[in-house]
Amino acid sequence: MKLNELSDNAGATKRRKRIGRGPGSGTGKMGGRGIKGQNSRSGVAINGFEGGQMPLYMRLPKRGFNNINAKTHAVVNLGLLQKFIDAKKLDAKKPITEAVLVESGLVTRVKDGVRILGKGQLTSKIDLTVTGASKSAVAAVEKLGGKLTVNSAKEAAPAAE
Repeated sequence: MKLNELSDNAGATKRRKRIGRGPGSGTGKMGGRGIKGQNSRSGVAINGFEGGQMPLYMRLPKRGFNNINAKTHAVVNLGLLQKFIDAKKLDAKKPITEAVLVESGLVTRVKDGVRILGKGQLTSKIDLTVTGASKSAVAAVEKLGGKLTVNSAKEAAPAAE
């Protein structure tokens, strides 16, 4: 097989519709816009406009709010942690920090910190240092003789000068 013999699967690509390119194209003359009127002209942007009537999005009540102080943690379950230890991506004998979790690929982004949850089975004795943890996760780690230290987000982040 050569590079010039490569081709895409049938139906994988679709040609762009060229509007207003003569009668042979099927969308010549008016280009699929109909006859006259506002929508046949360029520069029309009337999404949500209901002809002077109060639009639906303004008639419905506003509800809820976005908390600007809300923290978003990267969540890690104990079962997944054990899976990575079994796959030799994490070393249970060394202390496991947020930086180690990112390096192993278990966590992609730390965001406001890493929070450990108690779902799944943990069989290794580990020494964890993270931003947050559930009571069940702390209990499960300490039951095996391990240690789970919870740092505040301010301590974990490097000091900005």
